[in-house]
Amino acid sequence: MTVPTINALVSPEGSLEILSNHEVNRIKDRSEGGLYRLFRQCALAVLNTGVETDDCKALMEAHADFDVRLVQQPRGVKLELINAPAHAFVDGEMLRAIREHLFSVLRDIVYTHSIPETVPGFRRSEPEEITNLVFQILRNAGVLEAGRHPDMVVCWGGHSIGQSEYQYSKDVGHQLGLRGLSIITGCGPGAMKGPMKGATIGHAKQRIRDGRYVGITEPAIIGAEAPNPIVNELVILPDIEKRLEAFVRCGHGVIVFPGGVGTAEEILYLLGILLHPDNADLPFPVVFTGRQENAEYFEMIDKFIRNALGDEAASKYDIIIDDPVRVAQTMRDGMKEVETFRRAMQDAYYFNWMLKIDPVFQFPFEPTHQNMRALELHRDQPAHLVAANLRKAFSGIVAGNVKEAGIRQIQEKGPFELAGDPTLIKPLEAMLEQFVAQNRMKLPGSQAYRPCYRIVGSGV
Repeated sequence: MTVPTINALVSPEGSLEILSNHEVNRIKDRSEGGLYRLFRQCALAVLNTGVETDDCKALMEAHADFDVRLVQQPRGVKLELINAPAHAFVDGEMLRAIREHLFSVLRDIVYTHSIPETVPGFRRSEPEEITNLVFQILRNAGVLEAGRHPDMVVCWGGHSIGQSEYQYSKDVGHQLGLRGLSIITGCGPGAMKGPMKGATIGHAKQRIRDGRYVGITEPAIIGAEAPNPIVNELVILPDIEKRLEAFVRCGHGVIVFPGGVGTAEEILYLLGILLHPDNADLPFPVVFTGRQENAEYFEMIDKFIRNALGDEAASKYDIIIDDPVRVAQTMRDGMKEVETFRRAMQDAYYFNWMLKIDPVFQFPFEPTHQNMRALELHRDQPAHLVAANLRKAFSGIVAGNVKEAGIRQIQEKGPFELAGDPTLIKPLEAMLEQFVAQNRMKLPGSQAYRPCYRIVGSGV
């Protein structure tokens, strides 16, 4: 089916983007080391806000004739769009939200790739440098607000959910908004959009005009989870590990709604961090929540966590079923504890410097067939390393499901293989089967899900 397109010259929303000739040339560079392909992919994803798709590869192929060019002018830059999706425009004018997101893409891609070149001695292999990079990207995007009291609730959950689960996430967001709390999500549809939509109503009722709806994403996922239009602060981190670190550094608490492998990855990342001894006394409220019909889902998640990581990991979260008011009250009370602790420790409200993140959670994991097969999925290691390796397994499945590079690998070489301790790998297999049965792997209406992974038994 032919998608209506439009050609347009677009000016930045707000202040003009000022780029050096070197930065402009890198964005235009179509070679292996250039940024053109990355920028084009992210720009196309933003222009498809509201489109029901979670297949980045299919999106790129459907818009093979799309092009974006930088037009350098004395007072800044404009973007020339060729064959852009027409639904991003109204009467020939681009929607303001999409225009904001488009230039956020430009800002973050240019800035992220300029830091290693402009900061003397910068080394991506140093944990402190990784955290500093996350901080600088967030600061450059205007996400870090000095003086603002803790009020940022991270909401995680599936992009592929039914109407009932979506409505519940919206109800929780409404209650958060009524209590003056703002929202951070992965910026996409489903349980990422619901809390933001609910919070906008809650904020409107309280006449809160500076409500924040922060969307944090990364280049490899944005095509599968385009920013929903409620996001008013979009930030693109270089990879999933830095994206996850950004969530926990600038968020003050986490709510988890039902989801699939991406949500499981986020849960294991968070619990792996909170299990570190240095974080034992650090307040960080975490709530798992859903409707009554989701009670069995969270029983499954809880059982999996206790089996894999132990009861200490399960003590890091509360499970609240079918009670949006209690969820919001728990978060509000948690914010007060966070504020008291940060003030006592003289730590910033806007960035959690004290949170200890083991380097194993920071270094990028490339989900190849070899790396997936080599994951150490066994119990003969500390609990936080079990969490780290399970997180990587889920991250690889996410890549195989929705990321362009991962989809291509599966098409070329077949499913990823996972092996390990049967007491760990069998519950993992059972949980993955439930995700498939509950349609949590792909959006409703997609072709029948074909697993991008295969459980092959004990490791060697």
